[in-house]
Amino acid sequence: MTASRSATEHYADRRQRLLRMVGNSRVLRRWGPWLLPLLDRRFHRWTNGHWTPSRLLAPVLILHTTRRDGTPCATPLLAGRTAPDTFFVMATNFGRPRHPAWSHHLLRDPHARVDWQGASWPVRARLLTPQEQQAARPRILACMPCFDDYARTAEREIRVFALTPPGTAQAYTRRKPGRRRRPPSGRR
Repeated sequence: MTASRSATEHYADRRQRLLRMVGNSRVLRRWGPWLLPLLDRRFHRWTNGHWTPSRLLAPVLILHTTRRDGTPCATPLLAGRTAPDTFFVMATNFGRPRHPAWSHHLLRDPHARVDWQGASWPVRARLLTPQEQQAARPRILACMPCFDDYARTAEREIRVFALTPPGTAQAYTRRKPGRRRRPPSGRR
């Protein structure tokens, strides 16, 4: 039992080192922001949502948000899984100084949809507080070992979101492009 446990730990350590090395490579930092999302979206579509190339190294989901003008936006993201249908995503933007667009979309409208291994379901995003982010730090580093390196390079607070399913099926309604959402009470 001890031998298999140490082999598992050894594999996890090697995987963490590999992810950190790849995440900090000049090639990934230069071309990753443009090339990886394009490849991931294409393969996601070609395999009917079952596979993306980035999944070779880390768990990846496709986050569907809406832009300010109401058009849909699909973004492949590294994700940590906390429960069968709950995730957390980090807005590192490959260590660049600006927040990624999808994080602005979630701040504006927290309703989104997640594609994960062929399944799709609605989620509600919640920005983690600094205390919650610190508590989730071991899980963040397990998913993205280069998180601290990206935060140091970006010189900004990295946003981390928890994506959880809404309370009921009726709680989620997709906004139609160009229409304003009414307040829950019916008043304008």
